[in-house]
Amino acid sequence: MRHSSRSACYESLGVRPLINCVGTVTTLSGSLILPEVRQAMVEASQRYVAIRELMEAAGARIASVMQCEWGLVTNGCAAALTQVTAACVAGSDPEKVARLPDTTGMKDEVIVQSAHRVGYDRAVTAVGVRFVEVATQAELEAAFSDRTAMLFLFGDASDRGQIPVRQMVETGHAHGVPSLVDAAAERPDVPNWYLAQGADAVAYSGGKCLRGPQASGLVLGRKELLQAAFANGCPHGSIGRPMKVGKEEIMGLLAAVEQWMERDHQAEWREWERRLEVIAGAVNGIASMKTAVRLPGRSNVTPTLVVSWDAGTVGIDAAKVRERLSAGEPRIEVSGGPDAVTINPYMMEEGEDVLVGRRLAEVLTQTATGAGSAGSSGA
Repeated sequence: MRHSSRSACYESLGVRPLINCVGTVTTLSGSLILPEVRQAMVEASQRYVAIRELMEAAGARIASVMQCEWGLVTNGCAAALTQVTAACVAGSDPEKVARLPDTTGMKDEVIVQSAHRVGYDRAVTAVGVRFVEVATQAELEAAFSDRTAMLFLFGDASDRGQIPVRQMVETGHAHGVPSLVDAAAERPDVPNWYLAQGADAVAYSGGKCLRGPQASGLVLGRKELLQAAFANGCPHGSIGRPMKVGKEEIMGLLAAVEQWMERDHQAEWREWERRLEVIAGAVNGIASMKTAVRLPGRSNVTPTLVVSWDAGTVGIDAAKVRERLSAGEPRIEVSGGPDAVTINPYMMEEGEDVLVGRRLAEVLTQTATGAGSAGSSGA
């Protein structure tokens, strides 16, 4: 049975592990850390170190590996947004750092394109700033004032706004204002595209594409700015103090960064395509069934299988299929809309494509009121 050789820590709490066919989403615990990351975290847990010295050394190593000016490890990508925003507002000035989120007498406005407001505002506004929305270049030019602290860009929405990334960033620089890009679920490729556009800092989740610690984030960019962001974070008594990143996360994230340069990304893509072929093959013989592979955007960069069918013909709709997959054994989580389920292969482990294909076929060949909705063991 699946996971029989692994620790039953979750089961001992009555929590059911799952096969993740959704993606690197935080609600489903991100990704599984790489073996090299696990080893680095175990080794880091066995001795003490001065965090300031470790962060300095890790920042330099990350900069070398990722071919950028500096690197910073944070307690997730959201923490990175908070700390970099704080750096843009207070810099490294101890008095200003200590006063946040009281921004009295400081710059307290962040310019953002309306299309880039996607729900992560609190990580930025926690510093005590407010957003100023713009949609056009003319509005952007008019939005700058002596209170402007930062430009904020959401990488996955870059193609939706009217102002391209480079134009946004260069306009900010013309006014002496830095730019921060949230690229949480994107690939931290080398050379970095956002830094090449002139962005001052770009933030990634450590627990998504990198397969580092789930409670880690990675910021790449200008050294002075990122060192100010560190001053606004743990272990200092500043606004980022609750966002603690420990020695284990720092060394684990560093290992993930180093492995990113070693991994065979083309071979990974071929394996993802193979998994989707297995799952599609398991259901293609069912009446009215349609399968198609959708290519990704900037985030969750994997091929995704879309499985659709006529609910009247099959006797079950997509919502009920997702419900039964989640309730069955093994527990399988998929996404999708009212007429389809979508399957992301990135988070699957070896052999899980066969289990997913088998269970999906079982659910689809049951009637809406049929027996066996709890599924089989897949053993």
